[in-house]
Amino acid sequence: MSKVYRTAHAVYRLNYHFVWLPKYRRDVLTGHVAERAEEIFYEMAEQYEFVIEAVKVAEDHVHIFLSAPPRYSPARIANMMESISAKKLFEEFPKVKQKLWGGEF
Repeated sequence: MSKVYRTAHAVYRLNYHFVWLPKYRRDVLTGHVAERAEEIFYEMAEQYEFVIEAVKVAEDHVHIFLSAPPRYSPARIANMMESISAKKLFEEFPKVKQKLWGGEF
């Protein structure tokens, strides 16, 4: 059973499992890109007060199991995780952008 978390105004145990797929399910999450993606997820978790229970970065998808404060909706969490990580990965690894048509992750 996961831990109960507390903020100044809430006590919660909200766990979410997100699966994130690159566009066209391309195998772009390999080597240094995969390592950096995982680092980015942990950096974001620290910044937004998420607790990542597990992360699995495969070549064509990512699984993230996390706990988040109730002020964030699941849709907002998914949007933040996808958009921020994609922007950083595109900046740091321009070749990834070439593999994905239209420049969208």
